[in-house]
Amino acid sequence: MATLTVEAAKPYEVHIGQGMLKVLQENYRGMLEITDKIGIIADEKVAALHLDYLNAHLKDTVEIFIFKIPAGEQAKSIDCFMDCQTFLLDHNFSRKSILLAFGGGATGDLAGFVASTYMRGIRFIQIPTTVLAHDSAVGGKTAINHPSGKNMIGTFYQPSAVIYDTHFLKTLPVQEVRSGMAEVIKHAFISNKDWLAELLAVNDFSQMDEKDLAVHLERGIAVKSAIVEEDEFESGVRKFLNFGHTLAHAIEAVSGYGTITHGEAVAIGMAYALELSGHEKSGEFLEWCMKNKYPLNAIDKLSFEKLSAVMKKDKKSSEGLLNFVLLKETGRPYMETIDEQTARRTFMALSAKLGEMHI
Repeated sequence: MATLTVEAAKPYEVHIGQGMLKVLQENYRGMLEITDKIGIIADEKVAALHLDYLNAHLKDTVEIFIFKIPAGEQAKSIDCFMDCQTFLLDHNFSRKSILLAFGGGATGDLAGFVASTYMRGIRFIQIPTTVLAHDSAVGGKTAINHPSGKNMIGTFYQPSAVIYDTHFLKTLPVQEVRSGMAEVIKHAFISNKDWLAELLAVNDFSQMDEKDLAVHLERGIAVKSAIVEEDEFESGVRKFLNFGHTLAHAIEAVSGYGTITHGEAVAIGMAYALELSGHEKSGEFLEWCMKNKYPLNAIDKLSFEKLSAVMKKDKKSSEGLLNFVLLKETGRPYMETIDEQTARRTFMALSAKLGEMHI
């Protein structure tokens, strides 16, 4: 078990480990006692599996209301956002109320955005239930999607706490573990070559036990926390956390949100960024993706022109240019503008390489 402090404008703690939900009563009893209502915005699939476990840690608190939302990216729509707001209004939530985001990254993004905008802001606690959410639950980015781009409508709004109980990870499908591990290895690429080597040696995620996984998650959260503390509102180094995400977000938008998992899209985006960068681990990363069954060949079904049009609208871009986080050396990310011809040529080269590897 571990606890990290994120020194944002409003500092908060991230608790990681088996049985960590106990801190709701041990550490946050005072906060709950001054709350008039608790709202749980829950992924419907997570609720079916784990809602009783969460409720057992909320007994003897104030009145609890539960609102279930669709699983995955489908929840990050304007309609679902408005449904959440209606739910809060119908149950007379106030500024003394608190929301619990109970699910993966999409749930946390949506619930955080709801909390940041309801009555101009109420408290919320992130309770992530996926590997992927080790990244999104920390740092205060909240958002919903627009058909023209992912996470285009949102706020920076820090949670009151992040409680990451690894109990929830036991029921994750293989695809969700794969998705989350892409964000884990992203943190390694931008921070530490020794850690990266450890992860590249993992050829089957099922070989990792709960303790090993918790260590990797803690390291990833520590990397993100340090960057957020330096640049809370993404005016500088926080952009490096988007390594692989420029193309990934375009893939998700063009494919249709939920067609491919976020982490699988990030793996493709990182493979592309490594090719653009000429990174020495580019080939080894492709082999790692192949062994761990990432669907890199998804790019064969996508038009570069359509992807490029979305990438030009990316939040890191300006004036319609293609801006990428690149990485010539592990641990030393940087931003660079790439001309469209080079971007297209590299995209086609990556597609050809994947074909040769039979990925």
